[in-house]
Amino acid sequence: MKIATTVILTIATTSVSAFSPQPQGATRPSTTTELYGLFDGVKDAFGAPPSEIDAERETPIDRWMGWSVVSDEKQQAGSATPSDFVDSMDTKNYVSVALSKPMGIIFEENDAEFGGIFVQSLKEGGAAEADGNLKGGDQLIAVGTKNVSGLDFDDALGAIIDAPEQKVKLTLFRGTAKQFYGPTGPSQEWLSDFCSKGGVVSSS
Repeated sequence: MKIATTVILTIATTSVSAFSPQPQGATRPSTTTELYGLFDGVKDAFGAPPSEIDAERETPIDRWMGWSVVSDEKQQAGSATPSDFVDSMDTKNYVSVALSKPMGIIFEENDAEFGGIFVQSLKEGGAAEADGNLKGGDQLIAVGTKNVSGLDFDDALGAIIDAPEQKVKLTLFRGTAKQFYGPTGPSQEWLSDFCSKGGVVSSS
């Protein structure tokens, strides 16, 4: 019993000493380090700003903490259209010609990721050169009212060869394969409707 009492008193004395009055001139143990360590996690959690916040989602705490807010101008700049953008759903970017066979057009197939064929060059003295409306790089989109965009070389050229008309109408997109077949290309609904109407009015 005597040993147990001694232990209890020792613990009690140790516990109380942390809060007991200190003699004048005595140095008090610093608790600064312990307090900083205790709140480090809280400081890190609230002190690190998010990457950026949309202006419409800004809250009072965002302003109080000094977190950055994306301006309307910056948001618009981030969504700006590419400098080489060509609107593939604007009929002004298409040309149609009606030519007799042989047309004098040398076609080439686009890269496999796109498909379809384009005008590589025009034969000197040929019908297409004499017409003067086609340019190298034009993408073949329709033969008559048939949509041939994305077809391989043989199938796309076959549509021209098999056309029964004396003069065959071709509709071409004035732009690159990426501009037509890439993310900024036309919707299938728009393209189907456009081709079914025979494209744009022939300039031949």
